[in-house]
Amino acid sequence: MTFTRRDFLQSTSALTAAAAASTLTPAAEATAKRLPIIDTHQHLWDLDLFQPPWLGGAPEVLARSYVTSDYKKATRAVNLAKAVYMEVDVNPKNQVKEAEHLIALSKDPRHPTVAAVVSGRPGEASFAPYINNYRNNKYIKGIRQVLHVDSAPPGLCLGDQYVKSVQLLGSMGKSFDLCMRPTELAHGATLADKAPETRLIVDHCGNADPKAWLKDSGEEPWHQVDQWKKDIELLASKDNVVCKISGIVARAPKDDWDASMLAPIVNHCLDSFGPDRVIFGGDWPVCRLVASYKQWVDALKEIVADRPFEEQLKLFHDNAERLYDI
Repeated sequence: MTFTRRDFLQSTSALTAAAAASTLTPAAEATAKRLPIIDTHQHLWDLDLFQPPWLGGAPEVLARSYVTSDYKKATRAVNLAKAVYMEVDVNPKNQVKEAEHLIALSKDPRHPTVAAVVSGRPGEASFAPYINNYRNNKYIKGIRQVLHVDSAPPGLCLGDQYVKSVQLLGSMGKSFDLCMRPTELAHGATLADKAPETRLIVDHCGNADPKAWLKDSGEEPWHQVDQWKKDIELLASKDNVVCKISGIVARAPKDDWDASMLAPIVNHCLDSFGPDRVIFGGDWPVCRLVASYKQWVDALKEIVADRPFEEQLKLFHDNAERLYDI
């Protein structure tokens, strides 16, 4: 179903006007406050340690260091329990340095970070020696390579070497995050078939673009609604695939969005994957392109408010604790 932005705003105008008093009922608000959060998508970058190449062309809000003290401030108003670091596409020559830095952070009880998904290039022969260094390391939970950049051609993840590397991750009990173009999600489903013993985690609801549900957003959406929905359902049909509810707020219309714009994406993912294969991700500080950490958390809590508390707890906390063994 497609709506205009006016449809969205008119249908939620009462909620928007009452935002200061909370859009949730008192009972739902009390429930939301009780929810502990494990953030499975925490970005950190200290420019004194790393200079991620992509930051050179990044928006001003991202073109600075973001370290643990900043993260603690951003999450102060939510009931954060733990965080899992997500790699930041460092220069490949810094992959080992990134991993070692995150191991040290995760060991330090002063940090909310307790584990990490670090950078890797599964398509390269050097991948196996690299990841073997962390085979028995309890803090390195998985690998991600961003697949929606110019340097990653469509179908990269289906090459023989790539598949072999993802299979290797499964043999080690480690995961692989799928962060790919929403028009190529079917490749992720094929990879899931080729590496059935490896847990694949779909980042950012398959990089769904909220503007695809708006007729007059003023921007060309990244994908079509119907194909995205079919591909999410295809991914969900694979038992070894998990969906991360994250990232989508960063693509919402800046200064002109609310929870209802994100709801069709979130609800389709939750309904497709079921309550046991969904996890929350903050995607901070990237979410700051549009929303604060708390605004994103509050929007998601509003979307899921009518679902059973047990399912909300699984989404925000329990599934991550089980799947990452943290």
